[in-house]
Amino acid sequence: MKFFIDTANLAEIKEAQDLGVLDGVTTNPSLMAKEGISGKDNVFKHYKAICDIVTGDVSAEVIATDFANMIKEGEELVTIDEKIVVKIPMIKDGIKAIKYFSDKGIRTNCTLVFSAGQALLAAKAGATYVSPFIGRLDDISYDGMDLIAQIVNIYGNYGYETQVLAASVRGPMHIIKCAEYGADVMTGPLSAMLALLKHPLTDSGLEKFLADHKKANS
Repeated sequence: MKFFIDTANLAEIKEAQDLGVLDGVTTNPSLMAKEGISGKDNVFKHYKAICDIVTGDVSAEVIATDFANMIKEGEELVTIDEKIVVKIPMIKDGIKAIKYFSDKGIRTNCTLVFSAGQALLAAKAGATYVSPFIGRLDDISYDGMDLIAQIVNIYGNYGYETQVLAASVRGPMHIIKCAEYGADVMTGPLSAMLALLKHPLTDSGLEKFLADHKKANS
């Protein structure tokens, strides 16, 4: 399973990249705004800075919600760097845009997916990635992992090449469940990735090893 980080913070992206397990980055307008990035030129420069850090795909989201302007924005975004994947919302014109980009050989990430039916449409349109938001489903008392299982099963039935990118990952157990259910990618915060490192027995075991070493060499 690939690990993407869901942020526009360059320091966090670099830390994840330096850890050696990062496969890509996902962003959205909210994450850009959180970093104080505004204005087309600044946003494009920031995307380029992200691409210069990572070796994998970087999802850059269009702002438009109509077909013509999605195409215009997407075609501009892919000029930034070859790593850019155009992130398109799951709406009617979004599906049309995904089909257009797919026919042109431009990679896409269909975002804001909350049902298997939406994921099926995205795959049929040729999306490179589909992003079901598991954390947000959990927030409304629906098990987001059930959706991951549905999509993985449906794609397997018909041999769709669209990758299941589990989004809105909140913590380490989400990551483990995504791996168990067969998601191709998970995207989440740096904190969720780093939490996978932690186990009390690792800490206590290391403490004992170091104490024993100190005794033996004192």
